[in-house]
Amino acid sequence: MKRLLAWWAARAGAADRLARGSYLVWERRADALSAWVRAGRRDDLDGWRAALGSLLRLALLGVLAYAVWAVVRALPWLMWLLAGCWIRAAWKAGKVSAQRPADTSAGPDAQAVRALLLEVMGDADAVHLRTVLAHLQEKGHGKGWTVADLRARLEALHIPVQPKVKAPGSKSPTRGVRRVDLAPSPADAPAASTEVSTAA
Repeated sequence: MKRLLAWWAARAGAADRLARGSYLVWERRADALSAWVRAGRRDDLDGWRAALGSLLRLALLGVLAYAVWAVVRALPWLMWLLAGCWIRAAWKAGKVSAQRPADTSAGPDAQAVRALLLEVMGDADAVHLRTVLAHLQEKGHGKGWTVADLRARLEALHIPVQPKVKAPGSKSPTRGVRRVDLAPSPADAPAASTEVSTAA
């Protein structure tokens, strides 16, 4: 029975690692492609001409996706190769993800992180995660981190990260933190006193 339970726990742990890793791989690829498409926008033009570069890049991604689909349909065995590459990347990413809670527990507390976010935010109502990450790396912190890594650490501290935040000076919304979401969580609030007040 113990062997059966150990076997089941090992399989469940592997499945959890693959699920976490798959999510991280998908998120990183989606963020990278979104950033690449946004980078095609020109600031020296107005209207649809400014967005033409981004539209062309989006069309190129569509053509590439169709080409991959056509090749896989013609050569179905390639699906096994693609699936193997995805599983390998997800397995590696899942291992890093599993190590994050230990990293975050040794890091600053939620109150200090909220103060940092408000500092980077300034007078604005929101800040993009890439702006926060750039600020941290300028100060010598978060070396090698990605936006997905920063997001995981913020969520581990129960700081909400919104998928589409419009920050001042940005052309399009992306992942970020809003000022309204930075109120301390109930877990961070000081415990209420159980002593009966003697004040009249």
